[in-house]
Amino acid sequence: MKRSGPGPLDRVFSALVPVLGAFLLSGCSNLGYYGQLAEGQWQLLRARQPVEKVIADPHSSAKLRARLQHAEQARVFASQHLELPDNRSYRVYADLGRPYVVWNVFATPELSLQPVTHCFPIAGCVAYRGYYRQGAARGAAALMRQDGLDVYVGGVEAYSTLGWFDDPILSSMLGWGDERLATLIFHELAHQRFYVQDDTEFNESFATFVEQEGTRQWRAARGLAANDESQSAQRDQFVRLVLASRERLQAIYAGPLDDGHKRAAKQAEFERLRREYRQVRDSQWAGDKRYDAWMYGPMSNAKLLPFGLYDQWVPAFAAVFREAGGDWQRFYARVETLGRLPVEKRKAALARLVESQ
Repeated sequence: MKRSGPGPLDRVFSALVPVLGAFLLSGCSNLGYYGQLAEGQWQLLRARQPVEKVIADPHSSAKLRARLQHAEQARVFASQHLELPDNRSYRVYADLGRPYVVWNVFATPELSLQPVTHCFPIAGCVAYRGYYRQGAARGAAALMRQDGLDVYVGGVEAYSTLGWFDDPILSSMLGWGDERLATLIFHELAHQRFYVQDDTEFNESFATFVEQEGTRQWRAARGLAANDESQSAQRDQFVRLVLASRERLQAIYAGPLDDGHKRAAKQAEFERLRREYRQVRDSQWAGDKRYDAWMYGPMSNAKLLPFGLYDQWVPAFAAVFREAGGDWQRFYARVETLGRLPVEKRKAALARLVESQ
């Protein structure tokens, strides 16, 4: 699908992949899966070129050179002003020759929203598996469906290896506008700055706050006005619709109905979600159909999994930033303190920060 700017769900999938260097330390017996990770990552590493070399190459298109020059400026800003890691990540470029770098496979039981998790030595446990070939992802999904699982496959334009490799700007990222490319760099470098194993909500909310505040400062530094919030508000409203549906499904699955009635209630809930979406789209969004393809595609529990991961604790990190007086180093120190807490204490502390807003 051709895009004139960031797709509606780019933020949902932009960093939701395993740390693909994990195979280096894994003792798992699934050699086929880890083998394709090793091969795919190696091919990506071999495709990298320094950004300055691509810009200087007379065979590079004017559009590509302009996009990479803008990314270079954002990369410098990230380290000099946002105190993000100053390394080779996003100072190299890789042409993939395909629309996505990996395809993620999400799975849940038929009557549950609990994800099937996969654990990696570096990244911890995550609710998906990443594949470098779409055919391999679809094959894995088909096998999971045979086991009675709900499955969803989503393409991913970019990912972070948390600093284990020099992550490149990928050709799959260049369909986005210049500003979205910059915000992705801020987001992914935040993952390199600090990461907590087994806490996706913490990690993604932290990186999303850095992305948002970093983008605000990036625009101000260039004398640009604040972003138009209308599209962001629309996306947030869409996410709220999905999260409300997910909560209703949770209640259905935990309730007293037998499995047959739960299956019927599940399908009725998906139809309710579509109906509520149409009402909002037509009455409040002037018929904007940017989410239609997702909403009217095959629906499953697994398709709902990524929602909410990026936003849950963003208000908490905004409060921490204010408490730090807008000083990035103090902010990161406080984030690290929160991240070292036991998980229940960490979530309680974040909840208190949200309530203080």
